[in-house]
Amino acid sequence: MNIDIITLFPEAFIGPLSSSILKRAQEKRRLVISTHNLRKWTIDKRGTVDDRPYGGGPGMILMVEPIDKAISELRTKDSYIIFVDPSGKKFNQRLAGQLALKKHLIFVCGHYEGIDERAKTSFAHEIISIGDYILTGGELPTMVIVDSVVRLMPGVLNKEESTREESFNNNLLEYPQYTRPETYKNMRVPKVLVSGHHGEIEKWRKKQSMVKTKKNRPDLL
Repeated sequence: MNIDIITLFPEAFIGPLSSSILKRAQEKRRLVISTHNLRKWTIDKRGTVDDRPYGGGPGMILMVEPIDKAISELRTKDSYIIFVDPSGKKFNQRLAGQLALKKHLIFVCGHYEGIDERAKTSFAHEIISIGDYILTGGELPTMVIVDSVVRLMPGVLNKEESTREESFNNNLLEYPQYTRPETYKNMRVPKVLVSGHHGEIEKWRKKQSMVKTKKNRPDLL
């Protein structure tokens, strides 16, 4: 997969996109990630990318022209274009799985008070939000989406079973996990997990997943 990220702050991606699973995916040549400064496609010496909103209001809006030029240069026949914006569809595991099947993703990171609506309606295949809260820009949400998508790509993780059994894949949160020592400061691992009875362990895990989901994320049920 190829991923192109259009942003005002390409330096923000250096650490998160070059470590752990994302680093290994790139080393395996299953993934190529490129960041691009939107100012590259501006028409003045100052690199102006934003302007005041028509009709008045606070802040500045990213202009349609540099976004159009950036997308036009980066787009291929396989491109799927995503605008990261609070107004978009809420990101979830199902959407991550769909995006993991694409050959080329182009992300446009919003900033300031938003993006000229003409850019969204003209170019975006998806407009995605990672939650109902406000961040400084679209850089952090893009990192979240990229991480979630890449780990679902075939051959990225060592054990594909780990992706099938993970949280949210079956609309349930993951069951509690424990490791050694069996007892620590009077806190014991549940007996069923050290019983060796795999059928009972599986039943316990399903029950605990349901309990946790009902408590923390009833919207998933």
